[in-house]
Amino acid sequence: MARTAEGTPGAPHILIVGGGYVGMYTALRLQKKLRRELKRGEVKITIVDPNSYMTYQPFLPEAAAGNISPRHVVVPLRRVLPKCTVRKARVTELNHEEGWAILQPLAGTPERISYDYLVMAAGAVPRILPIPGLAENGISLKTVGEAIHLRNHILEQLEIAESTDDEELRRKALTFVFVGGGFAGVEAVAELEDMTRDATKYMRKVTPQDLRFMLVEAADRILPEVGPDMGKWTAEQLRGRGIDVKMKTFLQSAVDGRIELSDGSAFEAGTLVWNAGVKPSPVVRNGDLPVDERGRVKGTEYLTIEGLVRAFTAGDNAAIPDLTQEGMFCPPNAQHAVRQSKVLGDNIVRSLRGKSLKPYVHSNVGAVAGLGLHKGVAQTYGFKVKGLPAWFMHRSYHGAKVPTFNRKLRVLADWTLALFLKRETVSLATVEQPRADFELAALADAKPAAKPKEETAA
Repeated sequence: MARTAEGTPGAPHILIVGGGYVGMYTALRLQKKLRRELKRGEVKITIVDPNSYMTYQPFLPEAAAGNISPRHVVVPLRRVLPKCTVRKARVTELNHEEGWAILQPLAGTPERISYDYLVMAAGAVPRILPIPGLAENGISLKTVGEAIHLRNHILEQLEIAESTDDEELRRKALTFVFVGGGFAGVEAVAELEDMTRDATKYMRKVTPQDLRFMLVEAADRILPEVGPDMGKWTAEQLRGRGIDVKMKTFLQSAVDGRIELSDGSAFEAGTLVWNAGVKPSPVVRNGDLPVDERGRVKGTEYLTIEGLVRAFTAGDNAAIPDLTQEGMFCPPNAQHAVRQSKVLGDNIVRSLRGKSLKPYVHSNVGAVAGLGLHKGVAQTYGFKVKGLPAWFMHRSYHGAKVPTFNRKLRVLADWTLALFLKRETVSLATVEQPRADFELAALADAKPAAKPKEETAA
C-alpha cells in the first residue's frame, strides 16, 4: 500500500534521498525558505537515509585518534529538521517518470511513497578494487562506526605486541598500512600515528621505534589539493616522523594479512586502512535516472538532473559541470557539497514559485589538512601555510563549519579539555562484541556439573 507524507492533500512533496552533506543542508535551506508553507502544510519534505544522522566526515580522523568524541561528529537529523519527515530506510527502487519510490525500512515490508520533486543526494561509498584479500582484511574511514572500530583495533594491536614475546607476531601487530594519499588517507595515518605514539608511553615492551606506519599512494604525490610544493613538504614531514611514504606504488595483495606491493616488497601487517577513492552510492542505479560511465547522476549547472523535470542532484553522487574550468566537473568534496546544497535548495524554491533557476558557480578557495596534534598544512587564496598555523586554520575552519551550535560547543569543549588532559588510549574492543562474555557464561552454565568421586570405604 502506498504511503504518503502527512500534510495538505495535493501539497508538493519533496523527496530527498540521502541525509549527508547535500541532503541535510538542502533540507535546512528549504526549512528556512519555506517555513510558512511548511507550517501551513502546503509543502512536504521527506528525507530517506539508512542512518538518522549526518556525519561530519572531516572530523573522522580526529574521532579515530580520540581528540573528539565520536558522538560529537554526528548531527541528529530529526533534531535539526523538525519540519521534515525523516525516514530511516533504504531506497530500493525509484521511478521518477511516475513519481514514486520503494523504501525498505529497518523492519517490516517495503513501502511505496509518491513524490513531486526529487533530490538525489545519496553520496558516495568506498571504491573497492578487486585486490585479493582487500575486502576481507581492509577497513575504510567513511563512517563513525569505522572510526570507532579503527581506534579500538589499532590500540588492540598494541596490546597484542605488549603481551607476547613472539617477534613475528609483534612485528605484524605493529605494522599499519594506509592506502590512499588524498585528504582521508593522509589525515588518517597522521592522526593515528600521533595517537599510537602517545599510547606507547604507558607500555613497557612497545616503544615508538617498534611502530611501522606506511602510506601507499599510486600517484607521484600526496595531497594534490594543496599543490605540489605543500604535498612534497607533507611527505617529508611524515617521513621525518618515521612514516614510510611510498609513491607510484600499488597494493597488489592482502591475503591473510600479508601485504604485497608493486615495488616488490612483501610483509605481514595487522592493520590495513583503505582510503583510495570513492564511487557514487549504488542507490543512484536503483531507478530510471541517467548516469555516466562512472556511475554518477548526470547533472547540469543548475543542479537539475539532465533530461528530467523537478529532479535535482549534487554532491559526491553527481557529475556537476564546473563553470570555472571548461570541460571539468566539480570534485567530490565537502566544500562543493555544502555550497551546492544552498543553490540547490534555492532552485527548488524558485521552481515551486515559477521562477528561473540559477547556475552553480564556485571557485575553489583552497584546502586545509590536519597532520596530528599541532601539525597541519594548508593552501588557501594562494597562500601556503604549514605547521602550527595551518593546524590552527584547520581547526578554526572545521570548527566553524560543523553543523549546529550544539555540536560546535561540544567539539570546542573536546579540544579545550585536550589542552589540559592527556589523551585517552584505552581499547574498548569488547564493545564490538558486547554479548561475548554473556554467551560464554551461558555456555559454561549449560555444561553439566562434574560429579564428585565416590569415597571408597577404608
